[in-house]
Order: sequence, then structure tokens, then C-alpha cells
Amino acid sequence: MNTNKIQNISQDIIDKYNVPVPRYTSYPPANYFQDFTEADYLNAVDKSNTAPDNHLSFYFHIPFCRHLCHYCACNSYSIQKPEVVASYVDALHKEIDLLLPHLDSNRKISQIHYGGGTPTILDPIVIKGLNEHLLSHFDTIDRPEIAIECHPGYLTLGKWEQLANCGFTRMSIGIQDFNEAVLKTVNRRPTCEPIEDVVALLRQSGIRFNMDFLYGLPGQTPESFAETIRQAIELHPDRLVTFSYAHVPWLKKQQLILEKAGLPTTSVKENIFATASQLLHEAGYKSVGLDHFVLPDDELYIAQQNHQLHRNFQGYCTRRTTAQVYAFGVTGISQLDAAYAQNTKNIAEYIEQTNHGQLTIRKGHALSDEERLTREVIETLMCNYRINWQEIANHTQTSVEQLKAATAYNEQKLQEFAADGIIRFDESHLEMTDDASPMVRNVAASLDPLMLKSDKSFSKAI
Repeated sequence: MNTNKIQNISQDIIDKYNVPVPRYTSYPPANYFQDFTEADYLNAVDKSNTAPDNHLSFYFHIPFCRHLCHYCACNSYSIQKPEVVASYVDALHKEIDLLLPHLDSNRKISQIHYGGGTPTILDPIVIKGLNEHLLSHFDTIDRPEIAIECHPGYLTLGKWEQLANCGFTRMSIGIQDFNEAVLKTVNRRPTCEPIEDVVALLRQSGIRFNMDFLYGLPGQTPESFAETIRQAIELHPDRLVTFSYAHVPWLKKQQLILEKAGLPTTSVKENIFATASQLLHEAGYKSVGLDHFVLPDDELYIAQQNHQLHRNFQGYCTRRTTAQVYAFGVTGISQLDAAYAQNTKNIAEYIEQTNHGQLTIRKGHALSDEERLTREVIETLMCNYRINWQEIANHTQTSVEQLKAATAYNEQKLQEFAADGIIRFDESHLEMTDDASPMVRNVAASLDPLMLKSDKSFSKAI
């Protein structure tokens, strides 16, 4: 794959496709969810036990933060009183117990993931208790992924060591940038311990780790972010993630602060990513998906090479670890074979209702047969940058004609992409060109029937 990617596409083409489109972490995207009830969800959970992807993936949403970063678009809240956090954890345990009777105990766990917010705001012994609650009811597959997102600004080496004893197999270190001036602008606390010591501790504990960075922030330049990436490369993480900052101030008002600080132009942002990408490829890392860089022996890269990469709300995964997702906590989204369901956003409501033995489902979506087919097509494209229509037809036990009819397949639109150097295609295949992989969201959107009449707001593609 060309290491410069987007650099070989003309600026006119880049500008043409730098338009708002979904990120497609789910299909349909979450802003299409409608009213959904506890009964709707439990019905979908009962049916999920016999779905083809039979493994279990559990997600815990920990919404609390000591300070809110200005860039954050997650569902997060400034830390509450300790008793509120304790009540929230108690509610998580109760929610697990409410769901357990509806899950086949013979199913196996392939993933447990903690996101937020700041999951590491919880005491490690509390986190260990949540893990043990699940692991006492289900076996795991061989080599499950049990992961947590970590804010290194508040973790002492002692806390890192305690976390390492909680059963985690992977930790995501949310650095965002090593440049402290950038971090100050976005209200992000820098790493409080030498990062070299943290990395050494994780390696000694046998825990795989990735470093997460965010580009497109005020004060970042191709040169400054390149220095951050060089520092990361010296630490040789298993995976390195370069997330593109999503500017959605109509959803998250605090992001308006960054507008005043001055966001990089689209051209500068492209160069930031291109420079980082080139450095990582020169260091031996391989591109996976939109934003991951991994070592050549990483199972994600091997899966992508074999066109078997998958993705759910936990992130990229392989066929071995892919699973239906059952979410706990406020705003948590469960991602089942035939439905999505999202919990309330209100912490007090979540605690009170769960204490009364009720789930707090508020929104969701039951997928039609056509939407399930479209989801398969779009996920395949987003993960593997290609579509083999017959392969998907075989997997979904349908026909190529039915697949194309379920999507918004439009040969004239695809010809336009091809003329712009974005894709190559014929009646049986579609493939992103090497240079144009950042435009994969645009191509996915062209196959999405919902986009034909969409009135939703999305972040820009690039």
C-alpha cells in the first residue's frame, strides 16, 4: 500500500469528497435509532443466542472524568461524588444480573472492553470485581481480548501494576499527543509517570498495549505531530492508533472552544496524517482500517490480508474474536445480530431504575433483512477496502442480485468514483485504490439507502 496515501490524490478530489458522511461504526448509524423498549431488547437478546456469531462481547461504559477534554465527543461527565460512582458500579452489577437469565450459559466470552469517560477512574479492585462477575458465569475462548482504555495522566506506576493484575490482555494508553502545549489547549493532562516506565511494566506483565493519538487539534502541525509519532515509535507499541478529530460542536458544545483556539485547515490535517503514516510505515508498521498501525505479525493485519477483518463498537477485530456486543452502563449500545439497543444517558435515572430491577433501554433499532445485508456489505468495505459480491452472498446465503438490491448500488455513481481514482470495480468486485483509502466512508455512503434521503448531521470524511 502506498505509504503516502492521500498525497497522490489531487486537492480538487480531496475537497470534493471532504463532506459529512457517517463513520459506520454501526449500520444503521446510531443517529437513526428510534424509541426502543426493555421488552424489545430482551426479545433481541433471546434471539441472539442462536445467531451465527455466537461469542459474547461485553462493554462497560464508565462515564466519569476528573476533567473534560475539550475535544471529546464521548458521553462523559465531570466526576461525581464518590458515593455516586459507588452506586453506579453497584448498578452495573445489577444490570449484569438482569441480563444473565437471557444469555445461553454455554456461549463463550471473546471480548470484554471498558470505555468512557475514563474507566481507570475506578479502583482496580472494583474493575476486577466486574470482570469476575462475568467470568464466573461464562467460559472464554482461547486468548480472549480483555481490554481497558487508560488515561495515563492520573495513573501512578502502582495503579498500573494493580490494573495489570485485573486479568487484562490489552491496554489502550490514551496519550493523544506528547506535545504539552497542545494538551494544555485541549484541557488534557499529560502522562504523570515516565511513559518508558509504564511500557516496561506492561511488557513485564505480558500485557499487549496500543498508544492512541488524536490529530486535527489546535496547535498541531505536520512537524510537531511527527515528533510525537517518533517518540511513540521508539517505544515500539504493539499497535498505534491515529484517530482523526471529529468536530461536531452541534452535539458537543465544548468543542467550540477549539474553534476559538484555531483548528488546522483540511490541507494541514491531511499532511499531519500523511507524515505520520509515512513515518510509521518506514518503522515497519502496517496500516489496518482507517486509523490503526500494527506490527506485521499482528492478528489484525493478518486478518486484513486475508480479507477477514471485522469491526464492532469495541473497534477492529478478527473473525476469531468478533461477537455480538452486550453493553452495560449509561449510553452503552448493544450490537446484536438483528438489533441495536442503547441505554439512557441519565446517570441518576440509570441507577434508580436498575435498582428497581429494570433495564434502562431508551433507543434502538430492529434491523430488517435488507438492512442486515447492507450492514454486511458496508462493514466488509470499511474493514477490508474491497467487496467481493459473491463471497458476501455466500456468507449471507443470498444472491448477488439481492445484495445489490438491498444496498443503494448505483453503477453511474461508482463510475464517478472510478473516474476520480477512488475505486476500481466491475460487476463482481469493488476495491479502493491504494491512494484513496481515506475516502472509504464516501464509497460506503454511496451504497447506503438511508443516505438517499438523509437529514442527519455527520463529521467530515477527511
